[in-house]
Amino acid sequence: MPRRSAPFPRRRFLAAAAGACAAPSLRCAHGADGPAPFDAAPIAITLDLEMARNFPRWEDTHWDYEKGNLTAEVKAWTVAACRRVAERGGRIHSFVVGRVLEQENVDWLGEIAAAGHPIGNHTYDHVNLLAATPEELQYRFRRAPWLIAGQSVASVVRENIRLTNVALEERLGIRAAGFRTPGGFGAGLDGREDLQRMLLDLGFDWVSSRYPAHAIEDTQGSGRPPSAEVMRSILAALPAAQPHAYPTGLVELPMSPISDVGAFRNGRWRLDDFLHAVRTAIEWAIERRAAFDLLAHPSVLGTVDPQFRTLDLVCDLVEGSGGAAELVTLDTLAAKVRTRLGLPASPR
Repeated sequence: MPRRSAPFPRRRFLAAAAGACAAPSLRCAHGADGPAPFDAAPIAITLDLEMARNFPRWEDTHWDYEKGNLTAEVKAWTVAACRRVAERGGRIHSFVVGRVLEQENVDWLGEIAAAGHPIGNHTYDHVNLLAATPEELQYRFRRAPWLIAGQSVASVVRENIRLTNVALEERLGIRAAGFRTPGGFGAGLDGREDLQRMLLDLGFDWVSSRYPAHAIEDTQGSGRPPSAEVMRSILAALPAAQPHAYPTGLVELPMSPISDVGAFRNGRWRLDDFLHAVRTAIEWAIERRAAFDLLAHPSVLGTVDPQFRTLDLVCDLVEGSGGAAELVTLDTLAAKVRTRLGLPASPR
């Protein structure tokens, strides 16, 4: 039987939630007190379609330069995952690195889209939106700087996003369903009105860029479970992972801790420990009718969880909630947030 954590104190939750939305530049969809913000806790399953260093073998680091060179195993797991969740009445929201669309055959991606699983933009080369120098943009450009010679960081970022929009339309005939930044930032895009307006100008009305900081412990494959303090830190970060809007009207849909990369690369956790963390976090969200966005990567989760235990757990928790939770895509969540905050409906 999975281990259950001690209840997260209500007082600590309220304090954390209030702090998460205290910044005057944010409008939070989850109030620190009063009625629950959603009729049912919106639970999303999201996949970043890219290769990740250290997977499937720990010594694999060349993926830093080949983020879009998805293997046959990664693509097969992604398709099977989408089918599995669809059979449970949900859809998976994926974000694709544009270079994936250079591969000879993208029929598998078209199959996912045709089945109603949204596909969003994850930049063309997996670039860092908060880069201050060309060297910080991406490993590829550090090794081959001539690719972006003479261009500003801002222009490279914008073109990376625009090209992915074009590639999705030309190869799959679809429009990008939202935008997710490579990497997650503790403050999201708060204070970066330039990036917010750039995304709005490129046709996006929501972004997924915030990943709240939390403690992590490297168990180095010892079989030792993460400490109680690490689990408390993850729970304490969840209020900061609630949807909100920036002053520009761009909606932020944060990623919820802990991600598979955080657990299996940074923490070297066992799968059972990850499942325990996911269960605890989703139960927290269901109890409070809060949002939860499971962040995973088929190149990572497909390696450590080939039997889809994580996805089955998410679906089981939603089904067993008695209507207190629902599986949603981020497009659906964004629409709920815009309505809740009184923002104009998306023109899309």
